[in-house]
Amino acid sequence: MPASSRSRPFPKFPKPSSSHSPHLVPHDLASSSSWCCAPSPAASSPFSPSPPPPQSTSSSARAEPMEPPPQPPASGYAPSSYPSSYTKFNSALNAGLLNPMSPPPLPLDKTRSSPTLFDMMANEQDYHPRTAAAGIHSIPAPLQPQHPHPQHHPLQPARSMDRQVVLQDRVAELIGSCSPGNQFNDADSSDVRLTLTSKDGLSVTLCVHRHILVAHSRFFAAKLSDRWSKQQRTLPHIVEISDCDDVEVYVETLRLMYCKDLRRRLMREDVSKILGILKVSAAIVFDAGVLSCLEYLEAAPWAEDDDEKVAALLTQLHLESSGAGEVLKRVSLELAPSALAEEVEVSGGCNGGGNSGGGEEVLVRLLQVVLEGKDEKARREMKGLVSKMLRENSTSRGGAIGGDLRKESLYSACNGCLRLLHEQFVRVAGGDQSDVAQIARQADNLHWMLDILVERQIAEDFLRTWAMQIELAELHGKVPAIHRYEVSRVTARLFVGVGKGQILVSKEARCQLLSTWLEPFYEDFGWMRRACKGLDRHLIEDGLANTILTLPLATQQEILLAWFNRFLNSGEDCPNIQRGFEVWWRRAFWKRNGEPEQPPRLRITTICENS
Repeated sequence: MPASSRSRPFPKFPKPSSSHSPHLVPHDLASSSSWCCAPSPAASSPFSPSPPPPQSTSSSARAEPMEPPPQPPASGYAPSSYPSSYTKFNSALNAGLLNPMSPPPLPLDKTRSSPTLFDMMANEQDYHPRTAAAGIHSIPAPLQPQHPHPQHHPLQPARSMDRQVVLQDRVAELIGSCSPGNQFNDADSSDVRLTLTSKDGLSVTLCVHRHILVAHSRFFAAKLSDRWSKQQRTLPHIVEISDCDDVEVYVETLRLMYCKDLRRRLMREDVSKILGILKVSAAIVFDAGVLSCLEYLEAAPWAEDDDEKVAALLTQLHLESSGAGEVLKRVSLELAPSALAEEVEVSGGCNGGGNSGGGEEVLVRLLQVVLEGKDEKARREMKGLVSKMLRENSTSRGGAIGGDLRKESLYSACNGCLRLLHEQFVRVAGGDQSDVAQIARQADNLHWMLDILVERQIAEDFLRTWAMQIELAELHGKVPAIHRYEVSRVTARLFVGVGKGQILVSKEARCQLLSTWLEPFYEDFGWMRRACKGLDRHLIEDGLANTILTLPLATQQEILLAWFNRFLNSGEDCPNIQRGFEVWWRRAFWKRNGEPEQPPRLRITTICENS
């Protein structure tokens, strides 16, 4: 490689401006000698890869252990570094420097005083000094660099060159994919040489046409006016757009100005590329590109991760007049007044009056459909889905994605289930068992609704209402246990909520709950333990014990002594609250018999006197 090529400095790219909008910089033709889309300077760069250097040899047989000695070339020429006799070979073998199983080297051909022309051509790299052009791998990195900052790293220019090469390759691919006859980047017919420079210094030069830019872009129409073109007397005009976010997207957008069917061309791209083209088209006021991108976004399917990207960009660009509103309808819920009225009718007024938006009406409708569903497997699956939706809507975004269920709406649904449960209890107690399965269904609905209320920390009113269902508790014994045990799951869930501190109610409400439902709960505990899959017995027992321990000691004693007698006669069919029993005993008798600790007296150590 000639010395002039090796010493050529790295080409300097135009310095990007600090403005975020496209910056147009006219130049004189004489100030630039680069050709449009010229080959990458990496071909003559000192960082170009080169063949690896030949292995150096030594005259003293410095071979590594277990490695065979180097073999002579096929031409018969042996370098002078090989051992010249078997004496040296045996010495190296005895010293342990050679593999004992390797054959001895061939003797030198002393009749030939100099290598032949063929040998010199075959080993040409051995006869030329190695320079920096041999490749970056031949440049040793300093052991202790004086400036260990990233900008002084020896590989930094190579990385920049790699990015420039990749950019040039992508641009060449875009240009090469043009249909025959397309004049995009045609140097023979173009009159504008446009240089695009990114924020990190990467640039590419294109040959474009002034009449194409002016006809499609109001930005170029204003910048490349007739007055400006008359001032630029030489052709082609030199124009630069600096501080580009993505040069490749700019090239793609400019190429669209030469396409006749933009919609068909954009069908090959993904949503991310379309958003980039839309941003550039809006920046240079390329109206046809903006409309085509919006039509694509309105019709093409998106991934869920693209919703926020599309909404954020369209909101930022303010393209409502261009049809961005139709695209945003895919990510924002807008119900017509007639649809809202229909939803209110179907929901049966379960929202407790008043509308908080279409989102709440939809959630109320979903809640009612799940509560009234017929297929049990589908109901279980949809319960999990609706619970997840309610959880995400109320906690992650505070109900900002279309309204949230209010407390009145949830309690309205609970009251409906409780009313149906009471009606079925009355029928079954009277001997009508035609629809007895509704008892388990409504009890399961109440258990699910209670979970939602507890999660939202609004279950106190439910506990008070359930504690006052004295008539329902009296009818409990008249219904077969196989149909009624699901009702006791609601009571068990309340015990767990109170025992964990998830439901905070007054002492009177807790006493009323135990007075009304504790005996029915005892009677159904064996059925729950055997029939309910996944029932956490220990969780329920701890919840009941903690609920009892929140009452006064006299009430605790009454309840726990009755439990003690029942447990001894029922065994596994009675909840084991022995831990609560022990806590009550220590509180009531063991600690009372010890000497009470005297509370510390208040002592005044300093008295301030008025002067």
